[in-house]
Amino acid sequence: MQQFTREEKLKHLFSFPVIIASLGYFVDIYDLLLFGIVRIPSLNDMGLEADTVGTMILNYQMVGLVLGGIVWGVFGDKKGRLSVLFGSIIVYSLANIACGFLPQMDFADKGVIYAWLRFIAGIGLAGELGAGITLVSETLPKELRAIGTSIVAGFGVLGAVVAQFTVELAGSWTTAYFIGGGLGLMLLVLRISVAESGMFKSIKENSSIKRGDFLSFFTKKTLFIKYLKCILIGVPIWYCIGILVFMANQFAPEMGITSIDPGKAIMWTYISTSVGDFSCGFISQALHSRKKTILYMLLFTFAGVALLLFSGNKTENMYYFYCGWIGLGCGFWAMFVTVSAEQFGTNMRSTATTSVPNMVRGTVPIMLIGFDYLKQNNSVIISAAVVGLIAFALGIYATLTISETHNRHMDFVE
Repeated sequence: MQQFTREEKLKHLFSFPVIIASLGYFVDIYDLLLFGIVRIPSLNDMGLEADTVGTMILNYQMVGLVLGGIVWGVFGDKKGRLSVLFGSIIVYSLANIACGFLPQMDFADKGVIYAWLRFIAGIGLAGELGAGITLVSETLPKELRAIGTSIVAGFGVLGAVVAQFTVELAGSWTTAYFIGGGLGLMLLVLRISVAESGMFKSIKENSSIKRGDFLSFFTKKTLFIKYLKCILIGVPIWYCIGILVFMANQFAPEMGITSIDPGKAIMWTYISTSVGDFSCGFISQALHSRKKTILYMLLFTFAGVALLLFSGNKTENMYYFYCGWIGLGCGFWAMFVTVSAEQFGTNMRSTATTSVPNMVRGTVPIMLIGFDYLKQNNSVIISAAVVGLIAFALGIYATLTISETHNRHMDFVE
């Protein structure tokens, strides 16, 4: 194993690609979660039903993320990692600015317009994390890879916290959308100086290597199994965010709470997630294992979910406390995306790393459908518990059976 001095570590970990990827993910998370924060006030202002219409809009955004994950992932392997970083940020920045003009859009049903704008934003947002993690993973030495990607995710998820404070300080959800779009366009200028991945450049010159073949994930058994397991590892994270956090207000009556603000639930979750993401890379280095790190954090998160749902009546602040607990456990998001990058060769890495987290996000509509169906004959708590049990069972199984990638060399092709 290569040894680095303190100065060399800092030089690698705070290199331009890491800084730009961190800032990009920060803006990405701000814009991704902004709808969850302003869902109730924005829909109420337009005279729309916050839960029913809100669920529809969230589903549109998540479907956009799935489609965008495929498109940008393939694009990143065919044209380069930087092309995704530029293209995706333009799409979601303009879509978020358009969301700020929603009150003035009177040419159609505003709920439908809102849904389609979030769909377009979802397509753009899908490219940010995967391209950033791919670029950082291929740029850093393998000994520092996990720490580098943890820095990207740990700083990036603070975008959710800033989004909540922005909404509170601006006093207007439309202003928050304008600020998010503006931040993205400002970041676009900084990205001009970022260099392309050397690993990608080397295979781009070899015309015999097939790049960005998304369908091979479904036509080749070994690739399909790896791809599916990568997705399943991340599903518990978005179960927690999509149901327990985004829909936090639905749990209030059964828990004896007057009201729960989903925006504050998101904020406290992501403050803790930032701590978890920053810590995850160091834990992985100490344990010499990606799998053990993810497994322990999954079990910690599962314990928090069980206590949240079944420890009796709570206060509003107690709910936020458990959101923080769950957020800390969900801090393996960076590690899960890094594992996805490490599982696949350079010619398929962007396709996998960009599409996998968005496939995970795309399971939210499926989980919400199951959640809403179960609520017809069960309590909100029991309905959430059934969906959660399935999500965690699949995630733990995938973690235990996927191959270990700690210190794996990245310079290989499928």
